[in-house]
Amino acid sequence: MSMQLTPAAIARHCAECASHVALEVVAETGSTNLDLLQRVNALSGPVLLIAERQTAGRGRAGRPWLSQPGSTLTFSLAWRFKGPLHNLVGLPLAVGVALAEAMNVLGVPVQLKWPNDLLKDGAKLAGILVETQAAQDGAVWAVIGAGINLLMPDQLEADIGREVASAPWLAQMDRNELMAALLNRLASVLAEFDDTGFPAFTERWNRLQAWRGQGVRILDHGDTLHEGLSAGVDGSGRLLLDTAQGRVAVLSGDVSLRLAP
Repeated sequence: MSMQLTPAAIARHCAECASHVALEVVAETGSTNLDLLQRVNALSGPVLLIAERQTAGRGRAGRPWLSQPGSTLTFSLAWRFKGPLHNLVGLPLAVGVALAEAMNVLGVPVQLKWPNDLLKDGAKLAGILVETQAAQDGAVWAVIGAGINLLMPDQLEADIGREVASAPWLAQMDRNELMAALLNRLASVLAEFDDTGFPAFTERWNRLQAWRGQGVRILDHGDTLHEGLSAGVDGSGRLLLDTAQGRVAVLSGDVSLRLAP
């Protein structure tokens, strides 16, 4: 695994669009998302916080996110948006587009699983957790957390309890360069999203989606809500399913998407 992460080394690889982002690296914290959410009233601009190790990392629906120093890249990005909170509909999907496009450019072919996982060879490579917060001055902030499996030691996979993907190719890169590549794409996508909202990303998301045209189920706490063929997303990020009763649009909430058996 190449080189320790440092703000100065990441900054050397940052493009103009990411040059205004403050960079912080810590050895260990509970949750980078929680750390930044607690700081939004004091932030003057975007901040990227990277932790070598998170002891209380969280995935979607409150699930724990397990990580291991050197094997995973875990970070959160606090970003201020112009619009009201409801303008941020579809933001997790746009973040998925940013990370997937960056990885594809780096030679790791990934696809997007609705609403916010990155898959490689059908297994989960990365997860995204977006949390929003209004600051005291009324500004709307989103804290965008991501965890990427670079290497997957057997023990970590056993702890996670299901098959997960890894990207040894990315693990061979200088991690500062990798982090900057992801941040560059994120910064340009977030600036664009702030102007256009999700509709401008619908096609980009659909091009990258996993399981298009395949039979899937929508589960809510283990109960099947819908079953049908996956038909991509609409302009507000809802998953379109072609069911026996016709087309339905599913809002994310806490539901889970699975391939039908």
